[in-house]
Amino acid sequence: MQIPLFPLHTVLAPGIALPLHIFEERYRAMVKRCLDTASPFGVVLLREGSEVAPPNGGEQELTISGVGTFAEIREASKYVDGRWDLLTVGVGRFVVREVIADAEPYLMAEVDALDDEPGDEAEVDALVGRVTRRFVDYLRLLQPRDGEAAEPIDVQVEVDVAGSDDDEAEDEFDADDADDDEQDVDDDEAGFGVLDGGPAELAAALRIPDDPSQLSFLLTGIIQVDPERRQTLLEATSAEERLRDLDRLLDREIGLLAKRLAPYVPDRHALHASTN
Repeated sequence: MQIPLFPLHTVLAPGIALPLHIFEERYRAMVKRCLDTASPFGVVLLREGSEVAPPNGGEQELTISGVGTFAEIREASKYVDGRWDLLTVGVGRFVVREVIADAEPYLMAEVDALDDEPGDEAEVDALVGRVTRRFVDYLRLLQPRDGEAAEPIDVQVEVDVAGSDDDEAEDEFDADDADDDEQDVDDDEAGFGVLDGGPAELAAALRIPDDPSQLSFLLTGIIQVDPERRQTLLEATSAEERLRDLDRLLDREIGLLAKRLAPYVPDRHALHASTN
């Protein structure tokens, strides 16, 4: 299948919500296409190059990852000058087979949907239990101690609240009130809400899924790691492989947080500049 591509310096995981502000003319056209056809676009990690077109309109050189995530538009608000505010949600992975650069103002690609294999059932069951416990500890350690400022978790998670018997949980996961100018994209019919908050809100309200793939993708989107490491998690060939990587990452992060240390994340732009 062919889809529009939106290269970004971020990684979108299935089940994670991604707010976007669309101002470039080419991506305004892409949004209109997706809304008119009720179809997704693809978010891919931009490894080299800029998210913004060159001001002189010259040729743009980009390096993107070969695995991305389908992004469905849940909410769309259009400004009078043509810009858009979107709330999108990752709904599945794809592998890029061919990039088509000259068909539209934005990149197009021939892609195949990428399934997620569960892995060995016994191993996965053990990993789900261990990773879930470590994730709860991770969120607890992210809470600020006395005299510390809260570290924000810049993530929004789409949660299914349709048919829930827990009224309190439904209240916690109410979607933001829609603006009068928002385009209807069947958000209410889908029965989804968006959880947006820091570690306290996530720890108190998030329902951790039992499904290995859903759990692994949820944690891929939430755990605070650099984009390259998050991309590696996204590209894992099975839930078992992804959960093993998350198990190691959470173990490391818990150790650092327990000592109130932050992991060192190199600035790839600064490193690149220092070598020139």
